[in-house]
Amino acid sequence: MRNVHDTGKVDFPGLPDRPDWPDWPDWEVGRIDFQDQALIPIWEKVLQNRRLDREDGVAILNTWDVVALGRMADHVKRTKSGDYVYFVINRQLNPTNVCVLDCKFCDFAAKPKDPHAYEMSMDEVLSRCSDELSEVHIVGGLHPTWPFEKYLDIQRAIHEAHPKIQIKAWTAVEIDWFAQIADLSIEEVLGKLREAGLSSMPGGGAEVFSARVRNELFKRKIGEERWFEVHRIAHRMGIPSNATLLYGHIETYEERVDHMLKLREQQDQAPGFLSFIPLAFQPGHTGIVDRQVSAIEDLRTVACARLLLDNFPHIKSYWIMLGEETASVALNFGANDLDGTIGEERIAHAALAKSPVGVARDRLVDMITEAGKVPVERDALYQVIRVYN
Repeated sequence: MRNVHDTGKVDFPGLPDRPDWPDWPDWEVGRIDFQDQALIPIWEKVLQNRRLDREDGVAILNTWDVVALGRMADHVKRTKSGDYVYFVINRQLNPTNVCVLDCKFCDFAAKPKDPHAYEMSMDEVLSRCSDELSEVHIVGGLHPTWPFEKYLDIQRAIHEAHPKIQIKAWTAVEIDWFAQIADLSIEEVLGKLREAGLSSMPGGGAEVFSARVRNELFKRKIGEERWFEVHRIAHRMGIPSNATLLYGHIETYEERVDHMLKLREQQDQAPGFLSFIPLAFQPGHTGIVDRQVSAIEDLRTVACARLLLDNFPHIKSYWIMLGEETASVALNFGANDLDGTIGEERIAHAALAKSPVGVARDRLVDMITEAGKVPVERDALYQVIRVYN
């Protein structure tokens, strides 16, 4: 099946000496100089379009051969979207940080009498929106006294004032909360939100699908079963969503891989996920870990996601949490989306994220072109608005 030379280079029979496409390097047609031999059988699976398993995922996260790993992941990314890398002109809106939960990893949430607690007025909400935006991304705390109608009013106000903006709103945790406070089913909640302008859902609240980690860090938040149920119902109703992983805290590599494989299985059974977003944990003042994981760890996780999640069209390099430099490099490690201009983001920055609070369109275009990729402006549903040649 393969010939392994002393250098670690692998030649696969049937591959041409020179590709038909100009300027494509050798590794694009099956040749990579592997320093970590454990990656060779994984690369063989990739070229044969065979699905990777748990053991493969753990090997990927353990490898020190990040150059070879990046080439493997970039190859898969190219088969899905060529050199296109997407971004959106958007703003994140966090109407309140008042929350009934007390997750140990969260520096954003507040109790009603905390000095940093806030509730945005409708005028403040609308002041954050403009017709220049393609997407508004709404998430916040589970407010103890706001009725479901309050959240609907926020959506309606934005949708009526700016009907062209696509509203991506409310995590599965929030959808579950709405169902509780309004005594409605998930289907009824999503139906009312869609009538108020909802076009898609973000993927937050998943954290990591591990009962051990949940019990330690976010015991009162919904677990994987309910999270999957909410997204499964949304997909059935024609509401697409994203999925996330919060990594770099107390989870193991095995738990990180299991999380991705559970998402892959859900996508097989109930397709509707648009993208997967690995979220690097921001230690902030939580005391859970001393520092954020390294850039190498970030790149391994992005590459692992691209290689394992073969049924996900998009992998995000979320610059808010990765930082601009690492996010740009990750575009050569399997990611094909930078998210967007954000405008204002409170959750990661409450945890002392070091990225800029907002990045303009030109800077995102620069980050993508610096990575040797083609910038593509999109909307919330990945419909192309403009290709920057």
